[in-house]
Amino acid sequence: MSNLHTLSVAEIATGLANKDFSSLEMTTHLLGRIDTLNKDLNSFITVTTEQALEQAKAADALRAGGDTRALLGVPMAHKDNLCTQGVLTTCGSKMLHNFVSPYNATLVDNVANAGFISLGKLNMDEFAMGSDNEKSYYGAVHNPWDLSRVPGGSSGGSAAAVAASLVPVATGSDTGGSIRQPASFCGITGIKPTYGRVSRYGMIAYASSFDQAGSFGKSALDCAYLLQAMSGYDAKDSTSIAKDVPDWVAEIHASRTADKPLAGLKIGVPTEYFGAGLNDEVSSTVKAALAQYEALGATLVDIHLTSPEITLATYYLLAPAEASSNLSRFDGVRFGYRCDNPKDLQDLYTRSRSEGFGAEVQRRIIMGTYALSAGYFDAYYVKAQKVRRLIAEDFAKAFADCDVIATPTAPTTAYQIGASLTPSEIYMGDVYTIGVNLAGLPAISHPIGFDKQGLPVGLQLIGNHWQEGKLLSVTDAYQQVTKFHQELSDIAKS
Repeated sequence: MSNLHTLSVAEIATGLANKDFSSLEMTTHLLGRIDTLNKDLNSFITVTTEQALEQAKAADALRAGGDTRALLGVPMAHKDNLCTQGVLTTCGSKMLHNFVSPYNATLVDNVANAGFISLGKLNMDEFAMGSDNEKSYYGAVHNPWDLSRVPGGSSGGSAAAVAASLVPVATGSDTGGSIRQPASFCGITGIKPTYGRVSRYGMIAYASSFDQAGSFGKSALDCAYLLQAMSGYDAKDSTSIAKDVPDWVAEIHASRTADKPLAGLKIGVPTEYFGAGLNDEVSSTVKAALAQYEALGATLVDIHLTSPEITLATYYLLAPAEASSNLSRFDGVRFGYRCDNPKDLQDLYTRSRSEGFGAEVQRRIIMGTYALSAGYFDAYYVKAQKVRRLIAEDFAKAFADCDVIATPTAPTTAYQIGASLTPSEIYMGDVYTIGVNLAGLPAISHPIGFDKQGLPVGLQLIGNHWQEGKLLSVTDAYQQVTKFHQELSDIAKS
């Protein structure tokens, strides 16, 4: 079958169960696409061809032996900040360019136990610090809708691989928008769950109180299949929450049987998120999507949240502070890259870190170290922590008046690779997504149309804690009556 790459997760699972094709056939087909297309996209850092083919053969044998796992033999790929035993885990950095992990991240094991097979590791901004995937040691990832443009970041490799139909689903991580913003730029669906829903054990840390893994797919249903497999309590992660994982796939199917699945749903629309800096075409496309939600039975409610500019400033004090602490272990002695022929210990530290880390990572380490330094700790870090609490309280007040919150995912569509943007201008790409990470909330981005240049636009839906099922079902209701999530770039069609 020449169209295997266009199938959804459910269609792949059904095809495997009905023996329309084998996992080996599907895997071989996708590996061929990766071999042909990745040179233009640069979405993969490592392709695990032999391992994937072995896993596919094993999956087919298990099915033949009576294994009834629905997802057995379905291909996917992992973001390269997730430790994978025996496979390079680089975090997009020279610092870890030769690091082969001796163990799996918990979510990698969870996904494998569900039956998924991994085709490799996906490109990303170095140590997940970036909004465009131009900050990778392995080069920029290219957007499948326009190869001259960025895919978003930091999970740009994951988003581009799904958007180009190299894999049906992929994992990502989201510290300030790193799943949702690339999903918006690449015209796919991406969900960041509640903080603590997915184990962080084995995910190389950027900012520990913000980082959370999630899933990419073309649809909400595809995302639900992977997120369900990823999620669950893990005693090895002190921030993991002992909470049952609902059957989100079943919830989506149940919501489809309702006459009016969104009747009574209140969608909060924060006026603060529609101000200066929002591209006019993005704004009009978002408003059209909100009108579609109204047509499905939802009611729009005006709400107020902390100014996104304030959340942005708060994030860029706290996240770099945590990064400066987390990345201190990469010193040329214990972990990571080590410079050649150091003259003394100081030279070893200085050159190993300055040669091993890229400019953006160095910038954030310096920012974070400054915020934590004596004389500035109270003025910056402590004050930002207090504002973080107020931001979370604003969300809690908003959810007293609505069920979900709708905002633009990003203020613009994908911009040109190599655009002369300042760090501050690039950081603004996350201005609508960062508040969610500060409050530990779940959020999803789904495609809602295109601008005049044919570039995708995304809508962000934010839920209260542990409301992933509601976000997925609401998004699915929209996707049942629209076709934006089914639109394919020329590369994805090839």
